[in-house]
Amino acid sequence: MTVFSYLVPEEAAGQRLDKYLSEQPGLPSRSYLQRLIEENCVLVEQRPVKSNYRLQKGNHITVSVPEPKELSVEAEQMDLDIFYEDEDVLVVNKPKGLVVHPAAGHENHTLVNGLLYHCRGNLSGINGILRPGIVHRIDRDTTGLLLVCKNDSAHASIAEQLSIHSITRRYHAIVHGMLSEDGTVNTPIGRNPNDRMKMAVNHKNGKPAVTHYHPLAPLKNFTYVECRLETGRTHQIRVHMASIRHPLLGDTVYGPSKLPFPLEGQTLHAKVLGFRHPRTGKYLEFEAPLPEYFEKSLIRLHI
Repeated sequence: MTVFSYLVPEEAAGQRLDKYLSEQPGLPSRSYLQRLIEENCVLVEQRPVKSNYRLQKGNHITVSVPEPKELSVEAEQMDLDIFYEDEDVLVVNKPKGLVVHPAAGHENHTLVNGLLYHCRGNLSGINGILRPGIVHRIDRDTTGLLLVCKNDSAHASIAEQLSIHSITRRYHAIVHGMLSEDGTVNTPIGRNPNDRMKMAVNHKNGKPAVTHYHPLAPLKNFTYVECRLETGRTHQIRVHMASIRHPLLGDTVYGPSKLPFPLEGQTLHAKVLGFRHPRTGKYLEFEAPLPEYFEKSLIRLHI
């Protein structure tokens, strides 16, 4: 069992317990934390409390995360495009259409299934039995680089880097309309109150989210852009670009339902990934070439 300990600072006073913990590096997802709270694995001042407990300055919190159970997810042999690998981390180039981890409707044939086979089960267990090794995610129809952790020590280090926004994450995308200047979208993102399957700019209940964008080239009625993430909220680039009326080409969830030509999902590619190695501290950076479908879209839309 791994035990995490926290002392609540003044600026966190009044926050819900589950919200505060979900923002701490190295801990599991908020839903898993809520289950731990229900099972009395989370104590405030050495006593169990509920998820909605409002914290006070100086509260001492302990979180006991049980050792990961034996995985019920089956290992599957896959042709993974691995850019880097050592005893602590692995960088993989995810293809379009591949779901990162098992969930309802996608119990098998996910990246996690392939990682379990490739790594022989040697993956971090902090994020639970369905998401071993996964410290950050990209959407099913987003391509590009993903960092995987092979042990809990590496996971905690990478989670800390994510929390202080020191990891380099640059995405390439094609957006509707013409953009000619750099810009930043700094608006909170949360669940869409009218559709729980979608995210939305949400000033009341959203989490802070910052996306910087830089036009790379004008296209016919579109713009080829680079987006740099400070935070990593669900659907962040898709939601932020749609919020400034420049939704991603191919994104029928947050953009137009009618496509100019056949596409399977949004044109979004996680091109550059940089981080400090959790063991050596050395900065590593990797770049994945654009996938074929993306290159063809650029050629098709070229002025």
